[in-house]
Amino acid sequence: MQEQQDDRKNYVEQVPVATTSQEEHQLLNTQTTTARSRFYALLWPEWIDRNMGLLITARVFMSAARALAGIMVPIYLALIGFNGLELGLLFVITALVSALLSSAVGVFSDRIGRKIFIIILPLFAAISALVFAFTHVTGLLFFFAALGSFGRGSGASAGIIGPYQPAEQALLAETVSAQHRNSLFGRVAFASSLGALVGSGPFAILPELLPRSGVFGINAYQLSFLIMALLALIAGLLAIPVRETRPTNRPKPSLDATQQRGNKSKRQPISQKTWPILIRLWITNATNGLAVGFFGPFITYWFYRRYGVGPAQIGILFTIINLAAMFSNLGAASFAARLGLIRAIVIGRALQALLIIPMVLAPTFWMAGMIYLVRMLAQRLALPLRQSYVMGVVPAEERGTVGAISNLPMQVTSSASPALAGYLFDHVSLALPFELGAALQGVNAVLFFFFFRSLPPPEEQEKARKLSEQQEVQMLDKEKDPISSSAMNEK
Repeated sequence: MQEQQDDRKNYVEQVPVATTSQEEHQLLNTQTTTARSRFYALLWPEWIDRNMGLLITARVFMSAARALAGIMVPIYLALIGFNGLELGLLFVITALVSALLSSAVGVFSDRIGRKIFIIILPLFAAISALVFAFTHVTGLLFFFAALGSFGRGSGASAGIIGPYQPAEQALLAETVSAQHRNSLFGRVAFASSLGALVGSGPFAILPELLPRSGVFGINAYQLSFLIMALLALIAGLLAIPVRETRPTNRPKPSLDATQQRGNKSKRQPISQKTWPILIRLWITNATNGLAVGFFGPFITYWFYRRYGVGPAQIGILFTIINLAAMFSNLGAASFAARLGLIRAIVIGRALQALLIIPMVLAPTFWMAGMIYLVRMLAQRLALPLRQSYVMGVVPAEERGTVGAISNLPMQVTSSASPALAGYLFDHVSLALPFELGAALQGVNAVLFFFFFRSLPPPEEQEKARKLSEQQEVQMLDKEKDPISSSAMNEK
């Protein structure tokens, strides 16, 4: 009897322990689920709709193709006999063709729609990759490198430049409110980093793995170009289901005004209000383009020449950079909210300029690579914010045009410096082109601050207006009740 009572006592004492253990397990599961939900909400918040999702996913594949091209093309061309000057000339032609395509895409996307270009341009890149895979004819390589915008940026730039960009930016900007615009462009940059992570990671090491299977030399690059073509093709196909609202023209003026102007207003793609903004963007972008032309297309080539590393090591570095930059992309909107959009852009650009100098002076590949990583984090913060800013301060019906022609001077000036940079690489110094580019990027940061510090984006203007109204209300309250106000001041 006593044993039964002891058993019951032991059972009673064990029950609460089991219950506590279950509660702790449930609490742990709840916390894990909450953490997952928060992380998913950070990456994919509720305001991202079907169109945004398709465009962001297409950006992943497009950036993967561009990042892979950024690693493979310079080394491949060097292996088949191109020197620094010849590479520079190819990059000049690519930049000029890219400028023409970007301008055409921007202007016509505001008139006939953006979707068609987001489908066609990846197909151009896919065709170009196929040509690189099956021919070594110099003329064809020049032509299709220009058509596919090969040589624009590097594997660590996440493939976020080229004629694809103006149509993509305008289409994204018209699908999101001003409140979420910075966040959306940050997530697009995150998608670019994710794509570049794939393009510069597992696919970049193929040329060094294939010799184990009996494929040697430049033939080992063929599979990489075929993968590049497939990635670009998928990007184009993903844009097909996107639903686009066709751009609308500005409200037509009255009949009398139209007659007085001779119907000129119908033929003006840019409004008078936008022109001052556009001219300032031309100046800053021209300076930045000249700077980037000195080193942007040559990053992979410079690592190859300076430290004797191949696509595998460069790919690993770019993979680390893109992995780290993914999270800086997500923090871009918070960074701008704390500092203000203009100040955040300027700080990002200034850091990019300053960090080039210690990078080119670094004695080892990995030391230079880590400095380059920090520089790219600053670039990934500033770039989506600048894109968001431009889309925010211009009218919706002009976004495609402004997005393209504002970058036209950058495309032109970036085509002027690669040939000179190639000559300097061959005959003067591997560091000098980078140092010249750093100085010009520093000038660009200063110009951007002085040109745009008095023109905040709409969301910051609205915030300032509300704050001003609140201050006016408080002043009126003090005037109505001076006794209580003075008493409050005494306290």
